[in-house]
Amino acid sequence: MTHRERYIETLRFGAPDRIPLHPGNGRLSTRKAWHEQGLPAEIPPEKIVEYAYRQAGGALPWPEVGKEFPVSERMIPTFEEKILEEKETTRIVQDWKGNICEISNEYPVEYLRDPVDFVTRRWIKCPVETREGWEQIKGRYDPNDPARYPKDPQTLAAELERRTWPVKLQFSGPFWQLREWLGFEKLCLLFCDDPAWVREMIGFWTAYISRLLENTFAVFRPDEVHLSEDMAFKLYAMISPAMVREFLLSTWRQWGEIVRAAGMPLYGMDSDGFIGELLPLWIEAGFTHCDPIEVAAGNDINAMRATYGRTIAFYGGIDKRALAAGPAAIDAELEAKVPALIKKGGFIPHVDHAVPHDVSWPNLVYYRRRMREMITGERI
Repeated sequence: MTHRERYIETLRFGAPDRIPLHPGNGRLSTRKAWHEQGLPAEIPPEKIVEYAYRQAGGALPWPEVGKEFPVSERMIPTFEEKILEEKETTRIVQDWKGNICEISNEYPVEYLRDPVDFVTRRWIKCPVETREGWEQIKGRYDPNDPARYPKDPQTLAAELERRTWPVKLQFSGPFWQLREWLGFEKLCLLFCDDPAWVREMIGFWTAYISRLLENTFAVFRPDEVHLSEDMAFKLYAMISPAMVREFLLSTWRQWGEIVRAAGMPLYGMDSDGFIGELLPLWIEAGFTHCDPIEVAAGNDINAMRATYGRTIAFYGGIDKRALAAGPAAIDAELEAKVPALIKKGGFIPHVDHAVPHDVSWPNLVYYRRRMREMITGERI
């Protein structure tokens, strides 16, 4: 099987020849620590996962990963990234989304553009504070702007028809995007204080992403459309299941219908936090799988599989805290989950978020070895 076939078969409860090796990687601060602990400096970030596999004794050919079909949902034009004020240990910045926030002065403002590292911030002002601000920002989202798509989409699409790796499109869900515009507190208040405005913004985002999908699928069909929502705390969702049903479910369904009509095999959902209240709604919306199944938030992946059977697949679920604790904890974590869940199907084990810097390089290699043994049967 190719890596593409193996990935789809696993998440569709099919019959893969083996489970894909997707153990997880680290962000900048984590990689810096690893280089100090034994990872050679010449190994680039995109090769670390394979290098760790080889260090752990892995001998199988490494899956080929090639070009993507980039589609940008981001505002065009973006806001100017700039430092507004320097303090003793922090700085006030404006990021590309128009947010004003305070971050440590060890980070440049560009770190907020993509998940380069774990950057804690204090929100001061968001780009949509009034209806006037909402009207102004809408103009930055033209789904027909050619800049959102590859320069030569037909040629790239033809090239990707022969791919052996899965290609995914990633978009923000309505909860995520409204939070980006309004801020978390204001969004939550508006659900109660001005639900009509919330529905207006969700309707705009629903239509916008729908058009991006339709424009893309007219040229190219990826293997997966994946949404990000991040809409749960520890033990609870950020809004009630009733509110989710009222405000979000129809959007998820609409996009899912477009995805399925175009023949996409996978429609995924990402949310940190406790997802127990959300899973039934995601299943109803037609999602095929979800991630990262964060253990510290109270998610019990074995119990979820027992409850939901083959109605939704899981990607993630390996407690990053166990990796930090060392070999005994790693063994216990993997043995409690991986063999049984692989046997039941619909499961790709992966760290339940990016690997933090307290996971040492020796522990990471040990984790890779144990994962390799359980997934591929290789032993040394």
